[in-house]
Amino acid sequence: MDLASIPHLLGYLIAFVQLLGVVAAIHAVLSVRTAQGAIAWALSLLFMPYLTLLPYLVFGRSRFDAYIRARRQANREMHEAMAALDWRPWVAEALAARQATRSGKLLALPRLSPMPPLAHNQVRLLVDGQATFEAIFAAIAAARRAVLVQFFILRDDLLGRRLADLLIARAAAGVGVYLLYDGIGSHTLSSAYIERLRAGGVQVHAFTTRRGMLNRFQINFRNHRKIVVVDGEVGFVGGHNVGDEYLGLKPPLAPWRDTHVEVRGPVLTCLQETFAEDWYWATRRLPPLLLPARLGQGGMFCQLIASGPADPQDTCSLFFVEAIHSARQRLWITTPYFIPDEAVFAALHLAVLRGVDVRILIPGRPDHRIVYAASSLYAFEAVRAGIRVFRYQPGFLHQKVVLIDDDSCAIGSANLDNRSFRLNFEVMLLTHDTGLAGQVRDMLEEDFSRSVEIGEEDDQNIARLRQLGMRVARLISPIL
Repeated sequence: MDLASIPHLLGYLIAFVQLLGVVAAIHAVLSVRTAQGAIAWALSLLFMPYLTLLPYLVFGRSRFDAYIRARRQANREMHEAMAALDWRPWVAEALAARQATRSGKLLALPRLSPMPPLAHNQVRLLVDGQATFEAIFAAIAAARRAVLVQFFILRDDLLGRRLADLLIARAAAGVGVYLLYDGIGSHTLSSAYIERLRAGGVQVHAFTTRRGMLNRFQINFRNHRKIVVVDGEVGFVGGHNVGDEYLGLKPPLAPWRDTHVEVRGPVLTCLQETFAEDWYWATRRLPPLLLPARLGQGGMFCQLIASGPADPQDTCSLFFVEAIHSARQRLWITTPYFIPDEAVFAALHLAVLRGVDVRILIPGRPDHRIVYAASSLYAFEAVRAGIRVFRYQPGFLHQKVVLIDDDSCAIGSANLDNRSFRLNFEVMLLTHDTGLAGQVRDMLEEDFSRSVEIGEEDDQNIARLRQLGMRVARLISPIL
């Protein structure tokens, strides 16, 4: 190559990268959901394309269009499968529950989620990892027809191997076993673990988001859901993943604090539908969809709120805003990551001004230091706004619980941060029942008793350098 031509080639390369930056900036303006994010990406792509083009390919997208197309096809096939079943009682329940909730609180949620509130459900609170996995393993061991299992993190450790042994045993007994895990959350999972499951008759797949040319570099969308459904009769949802740390066996984060629920009743149809959409994305096939043997009587109203980057709106963020606005006496929220967007923070502030007892429970020790730093800055701002913020002391707090007054609560996988609001696939179970709400209140009062409340003066005691680091962490909080 002629040395004289190198400057010309370099000039062409610079011009090409700059052109790509302009195209990407236009794409950011048209597709990024928040104004702040669109402006930040567009300006950086225009003026620093050499530094920001690759990060934009990895982190810049906030809408998962490929999943939307797969969801439409899955829904068509599910409707055909459901036509062979007698769904009339379930439709009647949906209509009755919609009518009942019109005069109550959380009025927007029946329209926010395509899954309606349903009556006649039974929900059991599982307050720690021991209770959660004892219940899950007992239900799987009794399975006769089908087991649907989905976790964000699946580890090849003692707990993970116990699950594998149980799933293989049920597959050997002729039960259909379907296991879905997130490809990013479970990136350390060994191939030997997966091959052992497959050799034992378990249908196991990773939920990946890098299929297709446009998604090749994409790692921003993650399936954070935790779902188990056995025979269409009993299900589980909450914050636990499968790993020894969730049983409190891994210092320095032990003891681990998390919460799950066991569910029975019509709302399991919604839980199965959520799993089926994710399974269809991974396999292009549907798992079996089963109905309970009988429609129970009594019980509570429940609504499943499934959210993700394939939704037409920011379902998870809007759910939190609606839940906060509905509170009149009490709003207690526990979350491991407290990085609210402007709408959620404003709703929390307004709740305080209405005289609501607003409390946020967050970890007292970090599992991710950057996220912890950003959460700390938001915590100090919340305290200045009149919100009571507590740090849990015994171990790491990972539970995701919302208690609204004395009659409603939500438990699931969604954190109070931008990743759950707009980038992750999440699921929350909303219940309307004074009995369960009372149990959740008692559980949270015990958690608060083991916590330290943050005071307004606490941020004054932090070194200047650390304060600077917290603000830098906040700047990148939209992709944490």
